[in-house]
Amino acid sequence: MSVESTAQRRVTGLDGIRGLAALFVVVHHTYLESFPGYPVNTGPSWLAWLLYGHLAVVVFIALSGFSLAVAPARRNWQLGGKARFAHRRAWRILPPYWAALVFSCIIAWTIVPQPGSPAPDGKAVVVYGLLVQDIFGSSVPNGAFWSIAVEAQLYLVFPLMLLLVRRISGAFMVAAVTAVVVGVGLLAPHLHPVDMLMRLNPQMAVLFALGLATAGVLRASDRVHRLPWQWFTVAATVPVVILCIAEGTGWWEREHFWADLAWAPAIGLLLAAVATGRARSLKWVLDTAPVRKLGSFSYSLYLIHAPIVVAISEKVVGPRMDPGLPRFLVTLVIAVPLSVFTARWFAALFEIPFQRYRSWSALRAAARARFRPADAVAPTSPAPSPAPVINAPTAAPVLPRE
Repeated sequence: MSVESTAQRRVTGLDGIRGLAALFVVVHHTYLESFPGYPVNTGPSWLAWLLYGHLAVVVFIALSGFSLAVAPARRNWQLGGKARFAHRRAWRILPPYWAALVFSCIIAWTIVPQPGSPAPDGKAVVVYGLLVQDIFGSSVPNGAFWSIAVEAQLYLVFPLMLLLVRRISGAFMVAAVTAVVVGVGLLAPHLHPVDMLMRLNPQMAVLFALGLATAGVLRASDRVHRLPWQWFTVAATVPVVILCIAEGTGWWEREHFWADLAWAPAIGLLLAAVATGRARSLKWVLDTAPVRKLGSFSYSLYLIHAPIVVAISEKVVGPRMDPGLPRFLVTLVIAVPLSVFTARWFAALFEIPFQRYRSWSALRAAARARFRPADAVAPTSPAPSPAPVINAPTAAPVLPRE
């Protein structure tokens, strides 16, 4: 498939959602550094919404299910091979994640560890390197890494979810996953073996499944596309917002399991509204060049921002300013641009090449082409005609994406 064809088939707005969600997490962690005491809000009440950074991860998980299901939905929910899917997910997720793990450990060992955790030891490197940090306890090299393990584990059940959608329906698949997860949530306080499953954040499976099923709207009829998805989204969002305000951030922290499930319908409807083009104003914002560009390296921004924010807050701003609004604003002005700038270069090294080139051989060929001197590909003997010789380009072409 050509790059042009891929661009035409890509769902506009998804990169923008990723970018804004990642940026919200950065600001959330900046706020926590400047106003200690979470989940109690020790900052201004008008900034209390910045305590809900976990919501961005909820959006990421649902969006992941949706994005992975776009291509299968267009080919009758066919995965295209489990081995191929596993290879492509590992190729896409692991190189930047492992590079970010090294980066995070270096910051923790040389500058400052993550808040509330000692510097990572050998066990932490192994546990996080194998993506089992939600199963085994260890010191924390990066506070944002917990969700990467959750998403990697959801990839294992993605083929089964697709099979249920193909054989029965998306509604049945979502209902089945929800029934299992709600059962775990109800039994956890009473059965210790079930309570241990809560470490895996099983509620994220419902969000992932809902995102997957929502991708079916892409193959739905025009009548379905014309439904007022944007107003459905508002109707599902308002009650949850009221609940969060009424119960407060203490409830939000204690009841992540049920709060995440409460947000699931609103997020699924939001993805449907964006995919069908019903949320026109929002889609316009999401497709502006800066937001779309931010989304293109949002994974890198999510991976590396936490050590940067902590280092700036505790080693640069903190020694000079007490907790409070001035410290938050100064940290925000320094840490957010630095995180975005660093993430863009990090993505150029460890993320984008693995998106463009789908194998080691292709990646090595591109690297050789990029760094080969121009005169190495020029003719070694005079041209037979007087026409000027044009050197071959030194930049590697972008391979077509599937």
